[in-house]
Amino acid sequence: MTKLERVKGSMICCAVGDALGYTVEFWDEARIRAAYGEAGITAYAPVNGEALISDDTQMAMFTAAGLIAAEGRSTPPPYIEAIADAYRDWYLTQYADTPPADAEQRLWLLREPALFAWRAPGNTCLSAIRAGMHGTPERPSNHSKGCGGVMRVAPIGLFFAGSAFSIGQSDRIAAEAAALTHGHPLGWLSSAALAHMIRLALEAPALSLAETVRDAMRALEQMGAPQEHVTRQNALLQAALTLAQEDQTPLTAIHRLGEGWVGDEALAIAVYCALKFETDFTGAVIAAVNHKGDSDSTGAIVGQILGARLGIQGIPARFLDGLELRAQLMTLAQDLVTAAPTPGRPPEALAALRARYPQA
Repeated sequence: MTKLERVKGSMICCAVGDALGYTVEFWDEARIRAAYGEAGITAYAPVNGEALISDDTQMAMFTAAGLIAAEGRSTPPPYIEAIADAYRDWYLTQYADTPPADAEQRLWLLREPALFAWRAPGNTCLSAIRAGMHGTPERPSNHSKGCGGVMRVAPIGLFFAGSAFSIGQSDRIAAEAAALTHGHPLGWLSSAALAHMIRLALEAPALSLAETVRDAMRALEQMGAPQEHVTRQNALLQAALTLAQEDQTPLTAIHRLGEGWVGDEALAIAVYCALKFETDFTGAVIAAVNHKGDSDSTGAIVGQILGARLGIQGIPARFLDGLELRAQLMTLAQDLVTAAPTPGRPPEALAALRARYPQA
């Protein structure tokens, strides 16, 4: 399987899980069953013929665009600065109805009318961007451990797979990208862990998912975070590993892991669902969204994980039909691969992208 197939799989499956879960976000299980039956929601509930994505996929798209735009700015590329700029662009889409007058000189995502849609954006993300996004892991600007960081950083693992950057370096970039808006260690440790797992899915596909989870747990020990928070995140990941081997319903297991509103729980729930249904994307995403917690985020994260492992061909066709922004996600996936700082990248690769990513 090629890198492009895995990158497309992860980007598209993020949107699949997000769109399925977005319909029932903020619903408890009784309401989900009343609306969709005992199995819960298992298919899209389209609006005007489209399965709508939430802010989770929107922000993942802008993370990808920021990474690409950073290439060519300077040496070394200012990835965090460019990601922060991209988040400012995303912020514009939440408060305007149409593209800005200077959209032709900005990221091409600002030329996409469908992205100018308020999709339940997280208050922490909005307030942090409004305040200038000065947070770092060492100097947090707030103490939020919400899942608004982890939901959006998978493109970092995709982008740096196969590059000269060590996996520790890309883990750090994921942590810093999350810390722009979420300052609590559990807000950015979960993000580093997810980017680690995503990158290993591309670089070491022979590893089982359980092995990649354990490798991410070991990597978190080297992140320099307070040990109590590393212990908390790794305890939840270990619980996900253990629960996936036990004979109980997915909902019972998910309740033992939390509700997913915070980063450590959202990652653990998604990892559990991916482990429980490692080769069954449909089973994994359905389990990940049919609970009383942050359904779109846990759905998006499990989609990112399994999409990177199963590739675009591992997605049932019914989840592709009517998916909002599917073509744009495919374009971003191709551009992530084209712009990635991998050995042998043609000198003209970035030139071909500058019309869409002016800073590249």
